[in-house]
Amino acid sequence: MQRFWLTVRYLLGIHVLGLCVLTLFRVMQWLTLGDMSQSDDSVWPAMLRGVWFDNVVGCYILAVPLLAVLLAASFRCYATGWRRLASWFCGILYVLAFAVSAANIPYFQYFFKNINSSVFNWFGYAQTTAGMLVGDTSYLTWLLLFLVVASLYVVLLRLLRRRCDRQIARTADDRRSWANVGRKVAVTLVLTGLCIFGIRGRIGYNPIKISQAYYCNDPFLNQLGIAPTFNLLTSVMDDMRPENETLQLTDPVKAVTLTRKYLGLEGAVDPAHVLRRQIVADTTARPHNVVVILMESMSAALMHSLGARQQLTPVLDSLYDCSLAFTNFYSSGIHTNHGITASLYSFPAMMKRNLMKGTVTPHRQGLPTILHEAGYHTLFFMTHEAQYDNMNAFLLTNGYDDVYAQEDYPRSERVNAFGVPDRYLFQYALPVINRAAQGGKPFLATLLTISNHPPYIIPDGFSAKSHDEETQIVEYADRCIGDFLTAARRQPWYQNTVFVILADHGKLVGKADSELPQSYNHIPLIIFGPDVPVQRYDGLATQTDVMPTVLGLLARSYTTDGFGIDLLKHRHAAICYTADDQIVARDSLRCFIYKPASRQRFCYNVAADGSMKPDSRQHDYKDLESLAFSIIQTAEGMKREE
Repeated sequence: MQRFWLTVRYLLGIHVLGLCVLTLFRVMQWLTLGDMSQSDDSVWPAMLRGVWFDNVVGCYILAVPLLAVLLAASFRCYATGWRRLASWFCGILYVLAFAVSAANIPYFQYFFKNINSSVFNWFGYAQTTAGMLVGDTSYLTWLLLFLVVASLYVVLLRLLRRRCDRQIARTADDRRSWANVGRKVAVTLVLTGLCIFGIRGRIGYNPIKISQAYYCNDPFLNQLGIAPTFNLLTSVMDDMRPENETLQLTDPVKAVTLTRKYLGLEGAVDPAHVLRRQIVADTTARPHNVVVILMESMSAALMHSLGARQQLTPVLDSLYDCSLAFTNFYSSGIHTNHGITASLYSFPAMMKRNLMKGTVTPHRQGLPTILHEAGYHTLFFMTHEAQYDNMNAFLLTNGYDDVYAQEDYPRSERVNAFGVPDRYLFQYALPVINRAAQGGKPFLATLLTISNHPPYIIPDGFSAKSHDEETQIVEYADRCIGDFLTAARRQPWYQNTVFVILADHGKLVGKADSELPQSYNHIPLIIFGPDVPVQRYDGLATQTDVMPTVLGLLARSYTTDGFGIDLLKHRHAAICYTADDQIVARDSLRCFIYKPASRQRFCYNVAADGSMKPDSRQHDYKDLESLAFSIIQTAEGMKREE
């Protein structure tokens, strides 16, 4: 099988050579733009992650020629044409990858982000773009570098192939036997499997994503580890997703005008920041710690305090009696990423769109960034993989110092695809928070739970009062929060900490009462701690109001582009929220639901007990429709301008 192994070595040589050249471009980017780094973090993790991502690109390129050439070799076909075909195939694709890597250096220098699908917008202005490239000598430098490196690569690739051809010509032919064929086919399948694994990039339940490159708080180093070709292709695929299509619900200018009126904004509009305003605190800032607990799928309909027949949440119910508790509070969307971006960054959900992902990782201004700038140590704890929903990249980009995820926990503690249960999350987080508190700075700690998400894992030994798995897991989630708060009360930092407990979104509880059941979005919000008034707030509110309300309690002055208000100083006459394919606006008496795909409108009267009755008089809901369309359209405009 000597000829076969020579062929394998040749194909692996193509792969290694390509990785070396891609690494060379990354080193050139570091040497040229390294002064953009703003920290003392080591560059080596970025370089290693870069090879990791380059390997994904290389495995994509190698997969087809590897399978084709080795299958041919398995049946004693070693003609030069097979290797020449592999050289041409890999050579063309690698040269394209080199072009992207070379172009990425001046692109990053100008935009401070890796090359992405936005470059295709320039193709419509070919003459202008060509003039820019020719007129700026810095572009010519990188073009020359690309031509030199690509030419050298082609020469080395040709030498590699010719060397393999000579070695195969001097080697005796493989013996004819089915056993030999079987062994070679088996090796081919194993190598192809390894190549597919390389394409996937990791063992976890999700393939590798850009978030995997983020390891510190330095945006330059985090982006240095991303393969430009991988980033470009990923952004193209993201742009093709239906949920990322541009929304056109109403006139954008009118939308901004109505949204500003809704938020009580007056004066001239900055076209680049249509909702920007300065919030000035009327007292001295209070350096309280903040702990935010985002509960998975915790609908208000599951709480006895908010109408549930069963008492599944004794901990949360007891807190409702001694906290700032909200009875008409709604999630901005129905996915976790919506809960994070709305609650922490005051940006509304936009149906099924994931606002933590994008052509590049979005930048948001919110509670973590404001407190981070004020000297807070910011921490985020999740149960699952860090790259899920691009969380690692998004959170590190937007104000968090430290992100703890499944990769930080013992494998023995994982119970399902979503990682560790709530109890372990809180047990792990408490000593970490204690160490942060000992650092001398106030802290913001955010904990994202998971247990109330299927598949439900109810631990052995947990005694529940209910008999249904769906309600037992609610009891368990409530108990875990109670145990955490009990342990936290023993810590020195507890008395100086504002706690914020809410859900990322709700879930269907009982029978559907409309096209978008209220239980999906109606969720609890509980705030307690120093300087927090004890009261029941019965006004309408959404997750976008959490950030300004908490900052108001902390007496922080800040600049914001958010969609929320400080609920202790203002009240909403109506609110807006969404689901995957629906937009909702409601006030205390009416609820309007719209499906953009089918352009259907549904109107309901809302009774005092929360029950809903269909109403055919759609013209009476035009104000709610205008509000919903304006808020989402304004968010669309702000999202597109990032």
